[in-house]
Amino acid sequence: MPQLIVNNITLRFSGLTALSDVSFEVTKNEILAIIGPNGAGKTCLLNCISGFYKPQGGNMSFDGMDLITTPIYERTMKGIARTFQNIELFNGLTALDNIMAARHAHFKTGVIRSGIHFGKARDEEIYHREIVEQIIDFLEIKPVRKKIVGSLPYGMRKRVELGRALAVEPKLLLLDEPMSGMNVEEKEDMARFVIDIFEDKQIPIILIEHDMGVVMDISDRVMVLEFGKKIAEGIPDEIVKNEKVINAYLGQ
Repeated sequence: MPQLIVNNITLRFSGLTALSDVSFEVTKNEILAIIGPNGAGKTCLLNCISGFYKPQGGNMSFDGMDLITTPIYERTMKGIARTFQNIELFNGLTALDNIMAARHAHFKTGVIRSGIHFGKARDEEIYHREIVEQIIDFLEIKPVRKKIVGSLPYGMRKRVELGRALAVEPKLLLLDEPMSGMNVEEKEDMARFVIDIFEDKQIPIILIEHDMGVVMDISDRVMVLEFGKKIAEGIPDEIVKNEKVINAYLGQ
């Protein structure tokens, strides 16, 4: 059964139509890649799913929950997490603190108890910190865990942002160009982490990516956007042979 259902989503900015009647589904056991030229509406689509944009038409549901009427924080609580095309971290905080910040959604103690930091509040923080340390080990960022994020190399900051998304304990992970700006070695590492997240943690993933080698290697299905419209959808082998996709994006 589909976990995410997007039906005829339309998004406009004044006279510009960013998305036009886009429909697709994501099941619990797949990686869906979204590709297309710059300005095709890929990030706009993730923004609609995560709640940053509210579409003017269509409907979306996640695990039976109507997303159109659900606030951003509730979407996060229900398990929708994401990374951003342009890294959105707290540059003045450490890698550990950035990932720990995402655990706030799971804290049960209130502000006063947390401020006193005694009893249940202290035990709860210890519990959440252990989870964060597991994420740090999983993403192999232990050497930089206490370094200020703003001082880290670009590829390492991408890992920290992925770790922050994992700290939400997502049921659906939205990755917006997680390998952009990376060298070959960094891309290989990130692709490995994405596969491990999907296989080991069993988290379905929507992936926006321009590197077709990565898309072909790790995605189960591919959806192609052009000027806000879906022009193709299928398994990778079908997409690379699709004439519309070749003309719009891939080239000969």
